[in-house]
Amino acid sequence: MTSQSETRKSESKPLALLEAPARAQVRRASWLVVLASLIWIAQAWLVAVLFAGLLQPTDGIAPWVLVAGFVLLGLVRAGLGYVSERMVQASARNLVADLRNNMIATEQARASGSGLGGAGAVGVLGSTKLDVLIPYLTRYQPARLRVMVVPLVILVLSFWHAWAVGLVLLVAGPLIPVFMALVGWAAKEASAKQMVEIGSMNDLLVERFSALPDIRALGAGPWVQMGFAAKADDLRRRTMAVLAVAFMSSTVLELFSALGVALVAVFVGFSLLDVITFGSWGAPLSPAVGMFLLLMAPDFFQPLRDLAAAWHDKAAADAVADELVAWRKTSADERFGAGVLAAPMPGAPLVQMHGVVLPSGGLLPDLHIQPGETVALVGPSGAGKTTVLRLLAGLQTVPGAQISVAGQTLDHDSADAWRARIGWMPQAPHFLNASLRRNIDMGRPDAGDIEATLRHAALGPVLDTLPQGLNTRLGETGAGLSGGEGRRVLLARAIFAQPDVILADEPTADLDPDTADKITHALLAQAARGATLIVATHDMHLAAQMDHIIRLGGEA
Repeated sequence: MTSQSETRKSESKPLALLEAPARAQVRRASWLVVLASLIWIAQAWLVAVLFAGLLQPTDGIAPWVLVAGFVLLGLVRAGLGYVSERMVQASARNLVADLRNNMIATEQARASGSGLGGAGAVGVLGSTKLDVLIPYLTRYQPARLRVMVVPLVILVLSFWHAWAVGLVLLVAGPLIPVFMALVGWAAKEASAKQMVEIGSMNDLLVERFSALPDIRALGAGPWVQMGFAAKADDLRRRTMAVLAVAFMSSTVLELFSALGVALVAVFVGFSLLDVITFGSWGAPLSPAVGMFLLLMAPDFFQPLRDLAAAWHDKAAADAVADELVAWRKTSADERFGAGVLAAPMPGAPLVQMHGVVLPSGGLLPDLHIQPGETVALVGPSGAGKTTVLRLLAGLQTVPGAQISVAGQTLDHDSADAWRARIGWMPQAPHFLNASLRRNIDMGRPDAGDIEATLRHAALGPVLDTLPQGLNTRLGETGAGLSGGEGRRVLLARAIFAQPDVILADEPTADLDPDTADKITHALLAQAARGATLIVATHDMHLAAQMDHIIRLGGEA
């Protein structure tokens, strides 16, 4: 019962949940580190007996036997350290690699941007920040287990030989974890702020790079540089705050440990000189026992010092774990299907939707759209127009929603086959870092007629302005295309494969009248050939030409 409750308690913490796959391996490696530390206690006894024998020759153990034992134990200790280091490093790097691969796979499969932030924040989380977990696993966890075992063993041995030494260690030792806990609160807060600032800094950098042509055209370079310099200076100050906490904690902890070792040394020295006659259990300290206590005293504090030194590793890992858990919550499976090419779903493209409740609490109207119908979804911003389109495409899920397409329930098994029959025209342009041809046919040149598609989307004039025509590489931001030209490329992509259903999100938004008319004409031409057309729009001129208008969230 106790182990189960401890497991549930640990798994309620983000960091414990993340490290769970590597926990067993790290714990085994940590026990090897503990065993290596305990071997040093035996080595310390051999050293103490050896030097005591040199000071007061006796007929005891031969010196070469003591030296051989010390060397043998040293080899065993070095071997344990090597094996434990290999184990903990391998488990930590494998855990980080698995987390990173999961992030990459999730981001590749996402149907929309991450709720964590921009591409820069997600990128730095998956690269630099995840690596923060490695020192936490390799340094903090072994140090934590050593603190639980080694100081206790040394404390018992110290009390066994001299209660005064044990009392010194007992008083000085707890001051370190108490102060470490106090510092830890400030360290975690400072680390969390630094991690957030690193993510926002990368977001800012990505945004500035994407807007670089506009920045140069407007001559806004100096102002952008000033803003970026201010952000960089803020990050520098936050980083220095983290370092200040680390230096302050290490300074105070070194003071405590130095005082503790010094007090032990003073007691042992004056006891051997017969100046102090108390503190032992009746018999005076022998040189062997005195040197043994002196050799053990630093190792009583060493695990505590190592844990304190690694405490900021835990603070940084806690901050990263919180951020990763927040990313996972926003990256929950929000779309159906695997996002792969599939054979088109058979049957007439009848579309039905019932029982959709938005996360905000709003209830969307039920839909029953016959094949070949044209429908306009109108309403104020935030009413749910885009949500309806994403739900119908299987790009978003809402608990309790019942959606059927072509006579089948839209779910993980049917979504890819359904998407093979639809054309998707989002509001925000997204391009491949490839040629215009590839951005239209999406690697399926046999799925449609590229010449007819260019003609229907009125892309002929656009081709005349591109240096290499269809072979012109656009880049991920669609460099060289205006807003209206980019929207026509999206239209061409949506209609290239002659889909049975076209879902268009604000196809004429922010366009000049001439371009809006061209896109409207192209969409109506697709409806004329028999395609089902569902459009989310604020453009009442476009909506008036649809068979039905469905109003969401009140009047448009």
